[in-house]
Order: sequence, then C-alpha cells, then structure tokens
Amino acid sequence: MSIQFKTGVLALALLGSTALGAVTAKAADQEISWIYCGDTMDAVHQKYIKQWEEKNPGWKVTPEVVGWAQCQDKATTLAAAGTPVAMAYVGSRTLKEFAQNDLIVPVPMTDDEKKTYYPNIVDTVTFDDNQWGVPIAFSTKALYWNKDLFKQAGLDPETPPKTWAEEIEFAKTIKEKTGIAGYGLPAKTFDNTMHQFMHWVYTNNGKVIDGDKIVIDSPQVLAALQAYKDITPFSVEGATAYEQNEIRAIFLDGKVGMIQAGSGAATRLKETKVNWGVAPLPLGPEAKGEGTLLITDSLAIFKGSGVEEKAIEFAKFITSPGPQGEYELQGGAGLTPLRPSPMVDEFVKKDPYWKPFIDGITYGGPEPLFTDYKGFQNVIIEMVQSVVTGKAEPADALKKAASSLEEYK
Repeated sequence: MSIQFKTGVLALALLGSTALGAVTAKAADQEISWIYCGDTMDAVHQKYIKQWEEKNPGWKVTPEVVGWAQCQDKATTLAAAGTPVAMAYVGSRTLKEFAQNDLIVPVPMTDDEKKTYYPNIVDTVTFDDNQWGVPIAFSTKALYWNKDLFKQAGLDPETPPKTWAEEIEFAKTIKEKTGIAGYGLPAKTFDNTMHQFMHWVYTNNGKVIDGDKIVIDSPQVLAALQAYKDITPFSVEGATAYEQNEIRAIFLDGKVGMIQAGSGAATRLKETKVNWGVAPLPLGPEAKGEGTLLITDSLAIFKGSGVEEKAIEFAKFITSPGPQGEYELQGGAGLTPLRPSPMVDEFVKKDPYWKPFIDGITYGGPEPLFTDYKGFQNVIIEMVQSVVTGKAEPADALKKAASSLEEYK
C-alpha cells in the first residue's frame, strides 16, 4: 500500500470521510479505538484487554475487527480525513510513510525495552533514530526440502544445502535426475516476490537502503541477483506466474525439491504425505551468519485522537512479554516469537522445526523503509522479473533499480 497523500490521495480520502467518520464520532475521551486486523478477535487479546481495563478505571478499549484486505486502508483513510482511530494494526513497512505524512506519533522505547527483543527486531519500526510502532506480529523464513526427491536424485536426504552454491547444484541435480523442479522461485507481480528476494539479500550481508542512501548496487546484492539467474533453469517453470503461497502449494503436492517459506508451511505439511525437512536459509559467499528477512506488523498510534499517550501505554502492555508470548505461542498461530524466553525454549524443544526460524534472526534485516513503499516494492519486482525472464543481465537490472529507487526513498 502506498500513502501518497502529498500527491492527491488525501482528496480521495476526504470523499469517504462522512461514512467512515461515524466509526470514531462516538468515541469518548476515555476510549481507545483500535482497528484490529483479522476475521475474529483473538481470545488472548480479549483476555488482556479486559485485564488492562480493570487496571485502568474509566478507560475502555474498543476494537473494530476489519478483514485483512481492508483494515490498513481503512485506518489510512480515517487518518487522512482527520478522523483517526487511536491505534491500528499496520504493516511496519508503512510506518515511514505514515510518519512523514504526519499521521502517527513516535512510540519511543527505552534501552531496557529494546533489549527484551531478539536482535534487529526494533530496527523494523525505527528510522530517524526513533520508533514509530510497537511490533505485534513477526515472521521469518527457512528452507524446506523434500527428502524423497533428494533421495531419488542421489542426494543425501538428511543433508540440506548450507550455501547458495550447494542450493543451486542440488536444484540442478534434482531437475536433471528426476525431471522435477529442484527449486521454487516465485516472481509474480506480488509483494512477496520482493520479500523472497530480500531473504537472499540478507543471507549475503547485503542492504537496500542505509538511512536515506540507496546502497542496493553492491557486490552483495549483485551476487544475490546472479544466484537468481543461476537457479532459474532448475526452478519451477514460468516463475512470473507464481507467488510464494502458490509455490508452497506445489511443494505440498511433492512437485518441487526446495522452497523458502514461513512456519505455516510446517503446519500444512504435517497433513500431507511429503517427507520433508526444514533448515536455515542457505548462505551467500559474504554472509556473516544465518539470516532472513524480518517482517513485522505493528501497532501504530495515530495523531489527533486525543488519547495518544494512553494508547501508547496500552499498545506496550498488549505487546509486553506476557501477553505477547501467550499470543504468539498458542497452537497454530504461526508467528515467530519476538523475544527470547524460557517459554520459547520449551516451545522449540516441543517442536524442533521452529529452530531455523529463530536462528536466522541474528543476522536478519528489516523490510526497507521507504517514503513510497509500494514504489520500492514494484522496482524490486521488476528487477527480479527482468532477470528470471532473461530480459536483463543482473548487473544492468541492479543499476536500473538503484536509479529508480532514488525517487521513492
């Protein structure tokens, strides 16, 4: 989603303000209105809302459950129209856009608060040396491999690739020996095409933007793009037709050797006959250690509700170690924990497949924050597609992307 209020979308938002304004018109001074993304309100959050209200007499938290496809747009439109909710669940990638359009307030964290998180998590909500949201959901990726296809191809079914070079070689071997795609590379015009590429960037110590400086045209990122070119012949045919969940479906059907996916794939794989394993993402030649893209969603506190300070207090409470840990680790939630804890250690001990998703955090990196996030996303997608379709060489595609990104920083 792109919040281009500076170029006219504000006028469009105002057209819808009469109907949408009714949502907040009835809000009292002692009410914290919350746009809550999902189909239903999570029972853990219901429990802790009640607990917080009991400890804060005179205050009421009023969540409005809005479907995933509409919730962020609704929060944006209300804010642009001057009738903001107090708090909304948003993708952290949009925080810079919201902040630079003066729609949200900072949510500063103390050093002690920052130390409770795994490394680099706070970076997903930080720019200009301040935090602009409180992380509430977190996901990472790992490598899944089909052990039966490995065995059919003459590979050790218990030994997944540890480097890009091995990953490409294994994909080639599977394709040549079995006729089945060795790797699933998604390159559809879809946001997770950008996400998937960023996993390769962060497994080779690369970066896209450093502060306000575009640094994507680097040896580290060029190597990632070259690896994309090298693995494409052994990947699922027609990569531009697939996004990551469609690639995952092919893996669940036993028709691809390796994919990178989130923890939700493990839950689904348990219901299939696929003989699978999960491991840390393979590393590029300049990697410092296991890495992954760190994707968070956050609670953003909107400017102008009149209850900003109390909304910050509640946002920090509902995402504090106790409530957040209970929310993340409930069965089937599919969220990577935001913080280390004895509870997480027990969780991993019970389900060891979680370990790679946590191990990648240390050298992981955030979704790059751009003033126009949608513009950034589209540039990366175009770059990836040009390489996997053979329309451009990696070095040329990278230089073009670097130039284009200057417009969106």
